[in-house]
Amino acid sequence: MDKELIYHFIIEALKEDVGDGDHTSLSTIPADSTGKAKLLVKDEGILAGVELALEIFKIVDANLKVNVFLTDGAVIKPKDVAFEVEGNSQSILKAERLVLNCMQRMSGIATKTREIVDLLKDTHTKVLDTRKTTPGLRYIEKWAVRIGGGVNHRFGLYDMILIKDNHVDYAGGIRQAIERANQYLIDHNKKLAIEIEVRNLDELDQVLQTGHVNRILLDNFNFADLKQAVDIIQGRFITEASGGITIDNIRGYAECGVDYISVGALTHSVKSLDLSLKAI
Repeated sequence: MDKELIYHFIIEALKEDVGDGDHTSLSTIPADSTGKAKLLVKDEGILAGVELALEIFKIVDANLKVNVFLTDGAVIKPKDVAFEVEGNSQSILKAERLVLNCMQRMSGIATKTREIVDLLKDTHTKVLDTRKTTPGLRYIEKWAVRIGGGVNHRFGLYDMILIKDNHVDYAGGIRQAIERANQYLIDHNKKLAIEIEVRNLDELDQVLQTGHVNRILLDNFNFADLKQAVDIIQGRFITEASGGITIDNIRGYAECGVDYISVGALTHSVKSLDLSLKAI
């Protein structure tokens, strides 16, 4: 966990939610009132966000005490209790919505990721996330992917060169795009992996003739062409498949022999798990 990044995320999220005060709690609950609450599971899936919740409680009120029963990555079912929190009642209520928003979202992502990871068992293919994330929530969403057993792709535009179709078209072709990317790394003294997207076997041939990349993204290939592409590459480059991939066909893509399959749906269209914080 990146403590500094998480700290700033929590501070900004609390500013957004609390503003100049939780006036409902301030007006109805005595300032010295204490209480206890439990994180109640109301869904099946994979739990994620417990470690983040601990940081939220700590920042809201360092005197809150949390007793954890289930950790990140645990398989959960309705009526499970992930943890109990005890302390100032106003502080518990101040933290409640941020804890739930994060944990519900993260648990939904971890659950979907684990479902796909299980589908890929006995293949060597791993599932990747993408940059199709909620603005401001990318770190915790990609964290949830890892909890679910998936692998993070690049975090942003700065930590990898990924040459996609628009880059190729604007650059004037595959060879030009690759050569310019490599020269850019030399000119700016940067060490970044280079990945390039190809849309068909002809473009793959152009990449293989040019070389000087680390990974090839095979986009919207059918099974036959994907298997042929993997056979042609012969392990010389890391391979990744994307585009048109669903729960129903992902196993077939993996069986074509690619190293990775990227799934944007892990973060951009996942259903949150139902969790609640109940006073006890």
